[in-house]
Amino acid sequence: MAALCLSSARRWGAAVTRSRGTRGGVTATHDEYDLLVIGGGSGGLACAKEAAKLGKVVAVFDYVDPSPRGTKWGIGGTCVNVGCIPKKLMHQAALLGGALKDAPRYGWNIPHPAQHDWSTMAQAVQNYVKSLNWGHRVQLKDKKVTYFNMKASFLDENTVRGLTKAGKEAVVTARNIVIATGGRPKYPTHIPGAVENGITSDDLFWLKSSPGKTLVVGGSYVSLECAGFLSGIGLDTTAMVRSIPLRGFDQQMAALVTDYMASYGTRFLWKCTPSGVEKLQNDKLRVTWKNTHSGKEEMDVFDTVMWAVGRAPETKHLNLEKVGVRINSDTGKIIVDASEATSVPHIFAIGDITEGRPELTPTAIAAGKLLALRLFDNATELMDYDNVPTTVFTPLEYGCVGMSEEAAAERYGEDAIEVFHAFYKPLEFTVAERDAAQCYIKMICLREKDQRLLGLHFTGPNAGEVIQGFALGMKCGATYPQLMRTVGIHPTSAEEVTKLHITKRSGLDPTVTGC
Repeated sequence: MAALCLSSARRWGAAVTRSRGTRGGVTATHDEYDLLVIGGGSGGLACAKEAAKLGKVVAVFDYVDPSPRGTKWGIGGTCVNVGCIPKKLMHQAALLGGALKDAPRYGWNIPHPAQHDWSTMAQAVQNYVKSLNWGHRVQLKDKKVTYFNMKASFLDENTVRGLTKAGKEAVVTARNIVIATGGRPKYPTHIPGAVENGITSDDLFWLKSSPGKTLVVGGSYVSLECAGFLSGIGLDTTAMVRSIPLRGFDQQMAALVTDYMASYGTRFLWKCTPSGVEKLQNDKLRVTWKNTHSGKEEMDVFDTVMWAVGRAPETKHLNLEKVGVRINSDTGKIIVDASEATSVPHIFAIGDITEGRPELTPTAIAAGKLLALRLFDNATELMDYDNVPTTVFTPLEYGCVGMSEEAAAERYGEDAIEVFHAFYKPLEFTVAERDAAQCYIKMICLREKDQRLLGLHFTGPNAGEVIQGFALGMKCGATYPQLMRTVGIHPTSAEEVTKLHITKRSGLDPTVTGC
């Protein structure tokens, strides 16, 4: 399939033709491109820019439907506008709040209580995001990539129609088309008042004023990260979790994350399911829910209710059924092969919209670049989705790479794996007298032969920075003996990984003592 696409791309060359006509009084532009990308997020832009760098004629369609609340933003996709970037910056605001509390023990005379101003933070974050939007537009222009701020849908296998809200139309043809439209947060539409009275992460990062007392519904990383930084800047925050937190992650680590959050101010409602959201006369929101553990109906009043109950792929408007692109009917995601090809040979899909792929910005970027190289530069390398590292930016950060303990035991059997672990105390926590009960490292290895690493999990400060380096070791097939021969950097939290020697199997106390 990929070979067919590659030879077709060669035949297509870099020819461009332009003609203009009229359809029912609406201007239509007919263009021909080597590559058309639908979606201006991280993956789509990476693919478009790589193809342009190779001298190909490229166009990008990107359009954001406003959220039910009316929030909208510019080019760059979820990560730039309503995901990784604003999330990490607001997480940093919360970390600074924690540092202010630690500061007196380090000799700083800090007036108490320190007050956080949401509008100042939000304005700074939103201005930075807008600068990234502008930067993407400039990069596309510099690379001579044609940009259409239009909602796209397929007319046929090679033709895409773009439409603005005002009715302006563009009809574009391309030999190769890449779908990279990503996803949007789901609303629990079966719950009365959920849509009209609630927000999602699409809205939270663009609020001009503080959300106040907030209920965050869901156990996903989006839910916990948002609840975490809201608590960290001093807001009364409750997280409602129907089943388990951080589904798909190692559950021992997930419990440490939520335990830490609870000890630092986030209220958790476990095994609870919301049943209604009613707006009161004072604009407060009365939320009712069922506690499935006790069977009782419960209620509280909040200023803001945020839904973080999953994401849905943006496929409905694309008209995929008309051109024969197969999707998973259960998830709505596009089915692709190892080369990112869909069921239509010259139509590809990358990023969050694809079935079975991690919903992570760096994987979408890498997949997009590799796809462009295969199409236009005779490359053959496929994206490797194994051992992709990630970090959850909760108040106590959680970074991991490779398998969870549950997944390793299921694949290899509990007797075939060895789990090395340690509870440690970051040096920064000592003088500040912070509780480090949830700072923990776990390394999962095969027991046989060279004890190859299967997974590494870390809760603690700067988890992403710690895990990034070890991810290279995992890619290179690192073993436990090799890790033990690695010299740690002292005094850091990361060096504790190089000192792991106690196994779960031994039953010994894994608490680190001494420096």
